[in-house]
Amino acid sequence: MRLLLDTHAFIWAIERPARLPKVVRREVEDASNSVTVSVVSIWEAGTKARLGRLGLTRPIKELVHDALHELDFGILDLRVDHALRVADLPPLHGDPFDRMLVSQAIEERLTLVTRDPALHAYPVDHLW
Repeated sequence: MRLLLDTHAFIWAIERPARLPKVVRREVEDASNSVTVSVVSIWEAGTKARLGRLGLTRPIKELVHDALHELDFGILDLRVDHALRVADLPPLHGDPFDRMLVSQAIEERLTLVTRDPALHAYPVDHLW
């Protein structure tokens, strides 16, 4: 399975894995799956961390480092086709970070790992 972690799933996978549902944790930890974090999630997490809205136990740079080097997560850069896909999405969700993650998941044919039920209304595979 090819997974794209929503921002909260990314943070929890590193900081608080016990908060993830067992099925999600099992898929994220399964070495046969490809787990990806978007630069959009890193941007969102960095912004929220700076505002004191995440309650992280360590700096976001360390979390990203651990995700890449210890957990072997991949990074998905933002591309023009991702940005253009957003214009085609129905206005079901107002958060621009989440809309971009949906766009990336659609364009890259990834399963979006999110607890946000509003994102399930989009035409994208999801887990959780």
